[in-house]
Amino acid sequence: MTASTQQPRQNGQEQLLTPGEVAALFRVDPKTVTRWATAGRIGSIRTPGGHRRFRESEVRTLLAELTNDVDRTA
Repeated sequence: MTASTQQPRQNGQEQLLTPGEVAALFRVDPKTVTRWATAGRIGSIRTPGGHRRFRESEVRTLLAELTNDVDRTA
């Protein structure tokens, strides 16, 4: 399942993305996304099994900020 095909969650819960889904949005390797989370550049949630998940709203905000930064420097 990819970020674009997931259905919105019920009960007001926010959509969570896997490192692979976030990596696809930023066009980087999933390991890079994990490094960003470790460095505090992007927040993450740990599942009971220890896997990272990322809030879609936070990811999209960061993506928009980075896109705006590139537009300003070009």
